[in-house]
Amino acid sequence: MNPFDSKNSDQIAALLALNEGTSFVAAGKLLQRHPTVISKRVAELESRLGVRLVERTTRQVRFTEAGLQYIQRLDSVRTALLDADAEVAANSHQAQGTLRLALPTAMGRIWLAPLLAEFVREHPNLSLHAEYSEKFVDIITEGFDAAIRIGELPDSRLRATRLCENHRILCASPSYLKQRGVPQSPSQLTFHNCLGFTGLTSFPAWKLYRGTTCESVPVRGNMTSNDNEALLAAAIAGVGILACGYWLVSREIRSGGLQQVLPDWELDAKSGVYFVRPSVSHAAAKVKTFKQWIEKRLQPAPPWLIE
Repeated sequence: MNPFDSKNSDQIAALLALNEGTSFVAAGKLLQRHPTVISKRVAELESRLGVRLVERTTRQVRFTEAGLQYIQRLDSVRTALLDADAEVAANSHQAQGTLRLALPTAMGRIWLAPLLAEFVREHPNLSLHAEYSEKFVDIITEGFDAAIRIGELPDSRLRATRLCENHRILCASPSYLKQRGVPQSPSQLTFHNCLGFTGLTSFPAWKLYRGTTCESVPVRGNMTSNDNEALLAAAIAGVGILACGYWLVSREIRSGGLQQVLPDWELDAKSGVYFVRPSVSHAAAKVKTFKQWIEKRLQPAPPWLIE
């Protein structure tokens, strides 16, 4: 059976119009057809499928359970078709309008903000609205066009593109390590003052990976925060051991202000930096333009690895 056969399409269109109009008269007005034509098309569809989709009375129509299930599936197909049309059409449009981005706070301020300024200069027809938060903002509910996220992505409603790796390491200041000693194994972290980032998925434990080996260590310390930069300042001051993305401490590691601890181990081995957008809508030209642009800036290596 060809689902794009004109007769089959007419039957499906009649059923969708009946669902939207709630009566054969209203459905006929939507499709500019006589109500008897709509009724005939629905009857033909029921005969072809071998199942009753609509219960008819003299006053109203009511969808059966099978009818409701079929309508639900048809709606998803219709959405996909509309998205396909819009996505292709968007290719011919110039990137314009307002691009709303949700960005991680610390990485956004340190590394992304300079890149965004460059993007705006290169695309004068676009306006950029950037919001920073350490939380995973619901970009669908809050109306964002896209987001850059760090970590793992459990939200199946989003289309994600991995921009680069996100290596999470342990580090501390030379003064702290001189005073408290250098841990030689993950288990020894329990004897150290560990700075806790509350945004870490495994908080208050640290999950450390070395190849296929994983150790979960319940750590403790006298400072916790939801702000990475606050913990970075504490680590530089010699307060304790910090677990964070390499992007946060790359400059301090290179300058010697911080030293890597347990270099053979890393946190959250599957972590990455992602570009995400809602999967329920087509990619507008402005979103595709930014996606292609940021990919070039973070690949083959992000700036914190080459600066």
